Amino acid sequence: MKKSQLLGGLLLLCFLPLLTYAQDTKEIAPVTRTFVLKNATIIPQPGQMIEKGQILIKDGLIEAVGKTVTAPSNAKVIDADSMYIYPGFIEGLSHTGVPRPKNDERPPQIKDPGNPPNDAAGIQPERSVTELLDASESSIAGMRKLGFTAAHVVPYGSMLPGKGAIILLNGDSPEEMVLAANTSLFSQLQGARRVYPATTMAVMSKWRELYKQAMQAQTHEKNYKKNPRGMSRPAYDGVLEAFYPVLDKSLPVFFTAEGVQDAYRVMALQKELDFPLVLAELKQGFYMTDDLKAKGFPLMLSLDIPESKEEKKKEGEDDKEKKEMDEEQMALKKRRDESVASHQSQAATLSKAGLEFAFSTLEVKSSDFKKNMMTMIEKGLSEEKALASLTTVPAKMLGMSEMLGTLEKGKIANMVITDKPYFSKESNVRYVFVDGVPFELEVKKPKKKGDAGATVAVAGEWSYTIDIPGQVMSGTFKIKNADGQFSGTITSPEDGSEGELQSVTVAGNNLSFSFPYDAGGQAMKVSFDVVIDGDDMEGTVTAGSFGTFDVEGSRIGVPD
Repeated sequence: MKKSQLLGGLLLLCFLPLLTYAQDTKEIAPVTRTFVLKNATIIPQPGQMIEKGQILIKDGLIEAVGKTVTAPSNAKVIDADSMYIYPGFIEGLSHTGVPRPKNDERPPQIKDPGNPPNDAAGIQPERSVTELLDASESSIAGMRKLGFTAAHVVPYGSMLPGKGAIILLNGDSPEEMVLAANTSLFSQLQGARRVYPATTMAVMSKWRELYKQAMQAQTHEKNYKKNPRGMSRPAYDGVLEAFYPVLDKSLPVFFTAEGVQDAYRVMALQKELDFPLVLAELKQGFYMTDDLKAKGFPLMLSLDIPESKEEKKKEGEDDKEKKEMDEEQMALKKRRDESVASHQSQAATLSKAGLEFAFSTLEVKSSDFKKNMMTMIEKGLSEEKALASLTTVPAKMLGMSEMLGTLEKGKIANMVITDKPYFSKESNVRYVFVDGVPFELEVKKPKKKGDAGATVAVAGEWSYTIDIPGQVMSGTFKIKNADGQFSGTITSPEDGSEGELQSVTVAGNNLSFSFPYDAGGQAMKVSFDVVIDGDDMEGTVTAGSFGTFDVEGSRIGVPD
């Protein structure tokens, strides 16, 4: 076996724990179910604040909130000095915890595309998202580390994907996660692929048809129960029965309507059929503020907002671009910039009009959540309204105000704890409590930036330490400089064997290199990318598909 393969295999063994260990969060061992958080700035709900406050948690519930609480002898005390405690955030509409279906490039052949099976047509309202949840789905931890503790989740699909549920973002099984099942009917103006209903108009037509058929079926069923003599027995139809609680106005329809045209179409459908409606994933509400206010439908705004083009440009590029544009191009650019600004300020526009809303996370990447929230605040949304849209408003819309949304005695112990006010760019989430279970989050220190113009000496022997969740791995590597040509070797932490480094590159004070390893017959590589500062270094190491981790070290020897 080649030394590089041996070294890679040994390194692979060190990285294997990552397959089963959460990279960004770790659940604190449940030695006790009683906790006291002390010396924190507590925001029990938007607009309220308790300085140097304390919270007592017992058996998953909030036992007390105030300036002082009596800590039981078995309580684990967490000193949250200089930290901020908020109610846990709630996703108003999401797919968190629901595995994304595999995209079949070749849809099944349908004999009669005008009358396809319901699943091919995207009509599955009888399906419950509780049957689809996966407690190990990575999106759960991804949203939790942002401060989300509960979510209203719905299935993937097109026209009528199924019924939603409210879940807690923790648990070893779907049964442990579900707080309330079958809490909504989820619908979209999204047509099926190559079969009816494929267009928006066809979806609306099919919606009317199903709704009216459900009305007839429910009436027949009620009459049959009163006096079945002389009446045909009602036939069971799961699709139509899924509409019964909607007909009774006990189950809301969460209907996505991103654009202003779709929003008006959905509202027209609701006016015709009179079903309880929540307008969801709205992106262009700023065009119809007065109508939204007049109708009074609950609103879920999309957290997926466009990024300003200027934000991506380097200094001076915008001026150069303007010089190269003609008048028509400048006009197009102006209209685009105005459109982006309107989308970014949608939340502020509706809030100033007196409208309440929660947020949908159906389309936003978890990595964009904080950035997008900060953009909306910069565009005029107050921090108090932003917090309400993540806590009290979705709790009320989902009928969960007695359990979620605020930090009060008797409510579920869902909370997010930060080292600075949450809506500051520098803030980090330090702890998240879900159902009274604490998760501690690692705060990564800011990375040093490389300087392409710097001159540093990289030759010599270096020690390194890789911070892998659950363990630390250390070793050494050597860098040689032969008239500007760099090479080197890395030493196995197990047996001292050496492997050759590849692509050793020095750019200013930045050093990068890689080496191959054989992962069960699959060729992969480990890559280092570090910044040299005198005799110290820090940066990252990427281990193939296992992820990227912090690495730091120091010089322990000079060149031979």
